[in-house]
Amino acid sequence: MYNPSRFAETRPDVLHTLIRQHPLATLVTHGADGLAADHIPFEFGAPTEAAPHGVLRAHVARANPLWQLSGTDVLAIFQGPSAYISPSLFAEKAISGKVVPTWNYATVHASGIMTAIEDKAWLLALVNRLTDRHEAARAAPWAVADAPRPYIDAMVNAIVGIEIPIARLQGKWKINQDDSAADRVQIAAGLGAEHARGSAAVGSIMQARLPEA
Repeated sequence: MYNPSRFAETRPDVLHTLIRQHPLATLVTHGADGLAADHIPFEFGAPTEAAPHGVLRAHVARANPLWQLSGTDVLAIFQGPSAYISPSLFAEKAISGKVVPTWNYATVHASGIMTAIEDKAWLLALVNRLTDRHEAARAAPWAVADAPRPYIDAMVNAIVGIEIPIARLQGKWKINQDDSAADRVQIAAGLGAEHARGSAAVGSIMQARLPEA
């Protein structure tokens, strides 16, 4: 990923937070048929001595050939908020008119060696953790145990786990860092007032990183 230093985000806690908040990743692999990309929700495991950048865990359908690439280097791309930036939002538009559209976004790239896991206890524990996390905000959370055990056993037999100890972690927060402070202030405020998808979230990111007055 092209990542000039002004856009680079290196703080582990910030990178980990984006992964947790946007767990659906594009997993890029390279096999005998060339490049492939799958869209998979991951669990982020906290860093350990063996995996100082953290661990990604997920499951895929047994019919998906992805898991047969166990032992290969893969890339998971986590996309955070993004928004189109109109020239009309720049303070510079009224001064010189020398502005063009751009796109702001936050993203994290995590790569490492993927391992396939077929252990049923491991898979059931992962499915329970993922379900509990994503059901937690519901008024009446659904639990894996709510379904008949033979049915769950059959579903677990139909999936394979994947685990990726993160070897490389790279973040990019492109939020007009190469523009003036006046432009950044006006763009952040303008995004907060727009209704386009992602605009308010990107505006909030920018507001948090505005230069102090």
